[in-house]
Amino acid sequence: MHDFHYQDGELYCESVRVQDIAERVGTPFYLYSHKTFTEHLAKIQSAFRSLKPLICFSMKANSNLAVLRSLVKKGAGLDIVSSGELFRAKKAGCPPSKIVYAGVGKTDLEIEEAIRAGILLFNVESIQELGRIQKIAKKLRKKANVSLRINPDVDPGTHAHITTGKAESKFGLDMDTAHLIFMRSDQYPHLSICGVHVHIGSQIVKGEPFVKAFRKVLLFLTHLEKEGHRIKYLNLGGGLGIIYSDERPQTAEQFAKHVLPLFRSKKYKIIFEPGRFIAGNSGIFVSRVIYIKRTKAKNFAIIDGGMNDLIRPALYDSFHDIWPLHQNGTAKRLTYDVVGPICESGDFLAKQRTIQELKPGDLIAFASAGAYGFSMSSNYNARPRVAEVLVRGSRFEIVRQRETYKDLIRGERIPSWV
Repeated sequence: MHDFHYQDGELYCESVRVQDIAERVGTPFYLYSHKTFTEHLAKIQSAFRSLKPLICFSMKANSNLAVLRSLVKKGAGLDIVSSGELFRAKKAGCPPSKIVYAGVGKTDLEIEEAIRAGILLFNVESIQELGRIQKIAKKLRKKANVSLRINPDVDPGTHAHITTGKAESKFGLDMDTAHLIFMRSDQYPHLSICGVHVHIGSQIVKGEPFVKAFRKVLLFLTHLEKEGHRIKYLNLGGGLGIIYSDERPQTAEQFAKHVLPLFRSKKYKIIFEPGRFIAGNSGIFVSRVIYIKRTKAKNFAIIDGGMNDLIRPALYDSFHDIWPLHQNGTAKRLTYDVVGPICESGDFLAKQRTIQELKPGDLIAFASAGAYGFSMSSNYNARPRVAEVLVRGSRFEIVRQRETYKDLIRGERIPSWV
């Protein structure tokens, strides 16, 4: 579900014509639908209302402050993976009691900042990290809540780069190690080891991998409780897939039908960490055709947005549907490689895509770009990062200004001895 649609052949976001935004903002830019973001959150909240879970939006998917504020105001917490994300979470108005902190490489400074902020939970991924949090909490004379991230060794059936729950993954603890930590919990007096976390990957379109992982975790929890360990928090992670092309992902309601029977009788505080499910189809990436180049091998549509702006196709060979801002039902359909201006052969946003004929100046949108779009962008080739725009009903606002050339050199200096 999303709120991008055609009206009289013109692409709209909610009630705003995308062409009007492009004329004001320039291209390329990211465009987000407030309604789609908040309705996707509401779908998860509704599907799991009987569990009264804490829904922590995974802000690595999209960390724009306006987006975060929109979700926080609707009751969401936030899942963070760095001090930078903690800073943004606080700026967005998220209560620290609704922030969970994941990631395999938390530094001493990041741990200290999170403890001082009073976050709800650390998701711990190694014994050394656990000891580090204990040491820093002791220094601060605090007690930190900790959840152990379990690696259940389950194949989620997704891209290798976004698979996180198999034995060879860098993420999480095997169950034997996690059990040992619980058995030795008295060695960590400044930690409350009160939760278990599992997250097996991203863009998972079937329910079976989740059920398999969750059942393994439930068996582990049953074993712990028989030994007298009290578990308060059960973080079931994220990973729900969305439609990019021809996928048939489960809805929030279908996911709930898999999950609710497993946990309805349990007394854990359930946490979810959706990112892509909320953000993916809530945004598009809008770009302008600069040139059409025809060779003996293929047609190229060269656009003003590149892999520095939307790296997912180059990184994962991912598919983003292409929508012309002006739909022409009588136009010829041609096959193009849609490529950017970056000096890399890997700079493509679509390969061998058959769409309506393009010409220089045409505007096109890449669908399903609300997650891992701007948040993974860069200044490669010394290109300023693009603007972000949020629409709500008939209103739109630039929620991140396009960078300037001065922004590219902010913080740099040339030594006097050069």
